[in-house]
Amino acid sequence: MTQVELKDIRVIAPNFKKRLSGVTSTIIQLVPVQNRLGQKVATLGPGLPENLPHIRFRDLWRLWQQAPGGGPRVWHARRNLEMLPGIFMRDVLRMKVKLVFTSAAQRKHSGYTRKLIAQMDEVVATSARSGSFLEVPHTVIMHGVDTELFHPPKSNDDTIEATGLPGKYLVGCFGRVRHQKGTDLFVQAMIALLPSYPDWTAVISGRVTPEHKSFADKLKADIDAAGLSKRIVFLGEVDDIKPWYRRLTLYVAPSRNEGFGLTPLEAMSSQTAVVTSDAGAYAEMVLAGETGTVVAAGDGDALRNAIKNRLENPAETLEWGETGRSHMLNNFELQGEARALQKIYERVAQQGGHPNDRR
Repeated sequence: MTQVELKDIRVIAPNFKKRLSGVTSTIIQLVPVQNRLGQKVATLGPGLPENLPHIRFRDLWRLWQQAPGGGPRVWHARRNLEMLPGIFMRDVLRMKVKLVFTSAAQRKHSGYTRKLIAQMDEVVATSARSGSFLEVPHTVIMHGVDTELFHPPKSNDDTIEATGLPGKYLVGCFGRVRHQKGTDLFVQAMIALLPSYPDWTAVISGRVTPEHKSFADKLKADIDAAGLSKRIVFLGEVDDIKPWYRRLTLYVAPSRNEGFGLTPLEAMSSQTAVVTSDAGAYAEMVLAGETGTVVAAGDGDALRNAIKNRLENPAETLEWGETGRSHMLNNFELQGEARALQKIYERVAQQGGHPNDRR
């Protein structure tokens, strides 16, 4: 990775989970933008791309020193296993560090997690819904995406013709293939609908981990039994998912449970209409009837009917995609998230005392 010196860094973004997750994706997208805005952010931990600025664990002794320009550094945690070492460094080792935690959870936190969160200097919720599960003061800052990386179609490579797949329009579902993500609900809807809509082809992209292989195998067997193996296609993990968003006319996010969920934002930024469940923050990011449709999580019938409405009206679906792009530019640019976090960093750096003394 691109090694940087901690003496030049004001904000540390630890990533202590090697496997790719939504949190990891957030760090990957956000840190470069934060640094372009002059925020001096570096990552710490495994599983991140080589281009991100990275500090070494052995450099953490500098946290006893002030940040460049004076004052404490900020330790921005996003998981329990990142909050705990931050608390240890601040309260036991007495290092000059302030703690920020971002919570995306859509559930009641465990007692252990609540205790950790209570020790944070500042807490951020990624949506109003995730904030409703917090018992401490917090600021809602929704995630954004890089609207330059996720852009509308520009070339022939951004069309269904470039894929070699049949039909005029693509509908897709991206993410890990598992029950939680609702991949089975998408497949069931496609098996029911595609025979009546010959202009449409479905694609599924995402990792199949060993514990979910039988789940994925069952879906593929159902597709084969329906005679639709050429029109419901598993792409596996692709090196670059961005062109696939641009090739879609409709993106479906059928999750039963989600933390935040970036994929509808990535789709809308790519000028693609969406149908989503109301898991995670989906309902807070979609303009119903303008950029997409939101249905109850786990409701397969409602999902199928919402998709059917889009397949029946491809011209309107394309219009929804154009509105979605405008919606993204106005409300969900990644720079907006970075600037909002900068205000949190500035505020927390000026705070005195322990969070328990301030509440």
